[in-house]
Amino acid sequence: MQAVRERIARAAAAAGRDPGSVTLLAVSKTHPAALVGQALAAGQQAFGENYVQEAIEKMDLLRAGEQSVCKLEWHLIGPLQSNKTRVVAARFDWVHSVESEKVARRLSDQRPAGMVPLNVLIQVNVSGESSKSGVAPAEALSLASAISQLPRLRLRGLMAIPEPTQDAALQRSRFRELKKLLEQMQEQHPGLDTLSMGMSDDLESAIAEGATMVRIGTAIFGRREQGNPRRHSDPPAPPGSSAKRVA
Repeated sequence: MQAVRERIARAAAAAGRDPGSVTLLAVSKTHPAALVGQALAAGQQAFGENYVQEAIEKMDLLRAGEQSVCKLEWHLIGPLQSNKTRVVAARFDWVHSVESEKVARRLSDQRPAGMVPLNVLIQVNVSGESSKSGVAPAEALSLASAISQLPRLRLRGLMAIPEPTQDAALQRSRFRELKKLLEQMQEQHPGLDTLSMGMSDDLESAIAEGATMVRIGTAIFGRREQGNPRRHSDPPAPPGSSAKRVA
């Protein structure tokens, strides 16, 4: 955990930014609740999950174990199925993967009235891959306008999962495109303040281009187990979908 925080601090300093302007989201998907508890004890509060059922089980286990659940902030970063919106609206603090007005409206309608508005990000397919989730950049502004009218949601910004590449210039250009798109949207929606982009392998490039939240899994929790992680999870995403590369 400390090594990741130091990487973030160095990357921010190299970009002339305050390290405090970058939030670390620990991607705990497929890792047990015990590791989340250890990270919490080390001062980490924000955790990202891909699969709704797996996340709910962890939330319940941590509560049963009398962990300081009030300090935890849960982010859904994987694709959201329509039949999962009710539980997500009730249990999560953030959703990074909104890509349709239909899902956004369901989240708003199903967010309990006693809770603060649900923070949401629009997922943008900046690399234009047919297998990737997310709206096309040209469609993001109209979706933002629709979401901004929903009373139980708070639109915070954008999320993207660019294609993996060893081409540093291409990598930077994808992140730069998302930053420019956010700046365009801020002209109509000045409250937008979040760019969720960058993972274990490319967080430096993402921070250089303006990331305010980086999603880090492997560099914190290690490699995921093979064969078992989805035992209690949502159904697998379609082959080639963005759910395969989030941290």
